[in-house]
Amino acid sequence: MNSVQLFGYLTSDVELRYTSKGNAVANFGLAMNRRYRQDDEVKQETTFVDLTAFNRTAEVANEYLAKGRPVMIEGRLRYRTWETEGGAKRSKLEVMVNRLHLVPRNGKNGDGNGGGGDGDIPSIDDDPIPF
Repeated sequence: MNSVQLFGYLTSDVELRYTSKGNAVANFGLAMNRRYRQDDEVKQETTFVDLTAFNRTAEVANEYLAKGRPVMIEGRLRYRTWETEGGAKRSKLEVMVNRLHLVPRNGKNGDGNGGGGDGDIPSIDDDPIPF
């Protein structure tokens, strides 16, 4: 099974582009913090993850998300490898977003002006309808 659920904060604004066939692709980053106690000291570690979303999910991410915004992601891991122009081999583990859940931030909507949260913004699911 290849499934992940992540909650974190965007590290940058969403970068949206379209393929030659007109499909939306969004790339963005997520940071997740973990606090723990070691001896008598509270420590914090941050994990950074690159995310890729497609189609309507990519467009919604671009429309509603911005750097610092909290979000919950459901997706799958993908491992990519490539070679640079100089011949160096590179690799990367990233999350392919299947579902995107927008999370209210301190009772404010996405533009920071208050007004009851994001209750009117549905979760987006790119899975195909089974019928």
